[in-house]
Amino acid sequence: MKMRFLITALLVLPLLAQDAAKQDKGGKRPAPGPPTNLKVLKVTTGPEVVQIMHTFTAGLGTNCAFCHVQGNYASDDNPKKDAARKMIQMVQQINANFPDGKMHVSCYTCHRGETEPKTAPAAQ
Repeated sequence: MKMRFLITALLVLPLLAQDAAKQDKGGKRPAPGPPTNLKVLKVTTGPEVVQIMHTFTAGLGTNCAFCHVQGNYASDDNPKKDAARKMIQMVQQINANFPDGKMHVSCYTCHRGETEPKTAPAAQ
């Protein structure tokens, strides 16, 4: 589990540095509150959720509004949020089958920074 957190942290650090730079320029952002309506993720703090969400947006090359209702992240009104939950469960199940406990696959494994997963190599 520690290895998964370390890998997630390494993927997120550049994004967090960009966010910190934006905040330093006067763009104050409120601290995230406690997470609500979590059905798949097993985290307990807002900062943990933000870190994980940054890895998802990087893996899919998109932004929060792709899966979330803008201004109401807990809402389930966007059907892409349910699809994301199913994908998260799939990735968790695949990684659980490796005996070393390490994360071998992530969103980026298939999506490569795009909203649709790559299922075949690009035509040459």
